Amino acid sequence: MRPSAAELVAAARAARERSYAPYSGFRVGAALLTAQGDVVTAANVENASYGLAICAERSAVVAAVAAGSRSFESIAVAGNGPDPVTPCGACRQVLREFPKGVDLEVLCAGEAGDALVTTTLGALLPDSFGPEDLTGGPGASSPGPRSDR
Repeated sequence: MRPSAAELVAAARAARERSYAPYSGFRVGAALLTAQGDVVTAANVENASYGLAICAERSAVVAAVAAGSRSFESIAVAGNGPDPVTPCGACRQVLREFPKGVDLEVLCAGEAGDALVTTTLGALLPDSFGPEDLTGGPGASSPGPRSDR
């Protein structure tokens, strides 16, 4: 049975508690729902070499792919502030790679409370670039770049 939005957000909030964020203090958790109904959770991990940090959302994608999943239905993201947080640009692009693409449901939450923004990856990443834009890539339907750009 598919978890409710509230259950997915609760899983993201629980994952946030495992965050390693000694430099920014900005703790984020993610809960990624696979097409098979599994929930993969992850937290952000910072590094003294700041560019090597990895966000919770990308950590969840990597863990899901390593476990054999490549199709996702929804992702919940929970930060440690009062307002809902959204995935960063890099996370949006990584999530765009997979079959649901722009139709992926994105649940954005804060540390606590009922404030929840429900949106899609397409709304967060308009006019995105995906596998179908590459010749021969997964989902490619024609030889060459899209003509609607």
